[in-house]
Amino acid sequence: MSSTGAFNRPFIARFVGLIALGAVLSGCSEEKVETKEIVRPVKVVEITGRGEARRLDYAGAVRARIEMNLGFRVTGKITERPVNIGDRVKPGDLLARIDPTDYQLAVKSAEANLFAAEKQVQTTSLTKERAEQLFNRSFSSKAELDQANLLYDQAVSSRDAAASALSQAKNQVAYTDLKSDQSGIVTAINADIGQVVGTGTPVVTVAVDGEKEIEVAVPELDIAEFKPGNPVKAHFWSKDMLILDGHVREVSGSADRQSRTFSVRISLPNDPRVLLGMTASVETVAASSEPLTSIPLSALAQVDGKDIVWVVDRGTSTVHARPVRLADFAGDKVRVVEGLQPGDLVVAAGTQFMAEALKVKLLAAEQQSATAPRVLSDAQRSL
Repeated sequence: MSSTGAFNRPFIARFVGLIALGAVLSGCSEEKVETKEIVRPVKVVEITGRGEARRLDYAGAVRARIEMNLGFRVTGKITERPVNIGDRVKPGDLLARIDPTDYQLAVKSAEANLFAAEKQVQTTSLTKERAEQLFNRSFSSKAELDQANLLYDQAVSSRDAAASALSQAKNQVAYTDLKSDQSGIVTAINADIGQVVGTGTPVVTVAVDGEKEIEVAVPELDIAEFKPGNPVKAHFWSKDMLILDGHVREVSGSADRQSRTFSVRISLPNDPRVLLGMTASVETVAASSEPLTSIPLSALAQVDGKDIVWVVDRGTSTVHARPVRLADFAGDKVRVVEGLQPGDLVVAAGTQFMAEALKVKLLAAEQQSATAPRVLSDAQRSL
């Protein structure tokens, strides 16, 4: 029995030693895991100041201040249309013509009626003279003379009416020719040869030479910034270097029922480089808006449906979420109304990897300014 116990004691001692060694190694491994800290390098922009006013930019098209939608003053079938879109016209140029046959027949009928009315005047005139002679010789009564005068007056009135009807019929014939009243350019054709048009139906649209303007649609949120006389800048998409000073000429008194926008017309100075139909944008500054701060769109994130940015704490080199209130978006920038202060370091990229109180390392070479480049101090580089 004693020999068996002596044999087991060394084995048990070695087994206990292995267990103790494993526990020590496991403790060292856990200690290493617990002490390992993630430090994520980040790219930031520094908020250098506020005061940028909110800019309003709306697109529109150049049009003539006066556009004439010309139509016939009589009804008929179009038989001729010598002009096309883009043609220049001057006063008196023929734009379109309708069939004048019926109106020419009406002139002949009016001429015949006038001829008959003139003959009636001549007849009643002779009757009147005869009645006056008989009355002066006491061969007829006063009543007969009055009746002769009355018939003569009626004949004269009928003649005058027939003359007016003839003039009106001739005017109707003249109205079968649609002519331009002013110099301009044809911008639209609304009816073609063979079509029957009614009185006043637009057939040809002519943009009158002279002042040009831009028409834009402004939502009700910003319409207060567009008042008659307010200055604006006009940019033209086809000519990047062409920028003109304009002013608000007219603001619609009511919003469009469908788009809920107001039509605003911007007067432009006379410039031969500005052509009708060119696409343009109108820019102005919202005088009544709060100062704004612009940050990259990539710096914006959302948590629980709220807009936030991640701000770096200089002292602890950690990031913290901060709610912001947005004004609008401008290209690859977003403009912030409140939530940021001068000197704040905002994470500009990789916001999806950020977490509250995450340790970060500021990349000195990557730091930017929200408004202009800025050299980092030694304290900032230590982050």
